[in-house]
Amino acid sequence: MKIKNEMKLEFLSRSQNEAFARAAVAAFAAQLDPTLEEIADIKTAVSEAVTNAIIHGYDNPNEYVRITTRIYDNCVEIEVLDHGKGIEDIELARQPLYTSKPELERSGMGFTVMESFMDEVEVSSAPGQGTKVRMIKYIQADASETERE
Repeated sequence: MKIKNEMKLEFLSRSQNEAFARAAVAAFAAQLDPTLEEIADIKTAVSEAVTNAIIHGYDNPNEYVRITTRIYDNCVEIEVLDHGKGIEDIELARQPLYTSKPELERSGMGFTVMESFMDEVEVSSAPGQGTKVRMIKYIQADASETERE
């Protein structure tokens, strides 16, 4: 797949930046002319990935979360990266209701939500090295546009 456009975004790991990240990625993805439902799916998944990086990746709000968003012909690829604590057991972390911070009353549904709203979700992590969440959403072309081509 050939990259048609790319955006990189970096911000402090503070919870108030989650809404900014979600809106920025959605605005960038809009060039693929997604439906409102597809935009909502992207926003929700980005929100979960960024919140995970902020809450579970760092104990310090002065660290950085990085997002790289790439546009291809029919999809958007979003990578959310932190250089925080990392995940010891990715498969366990992906289980519904699992949370590494139960004292914060987290639902433990972050990865489950990402997987339900995106077409592909990959997680790579190593303890002490951080975590990268890579998500892909395929954008369905408008039928009337397809007929015109």
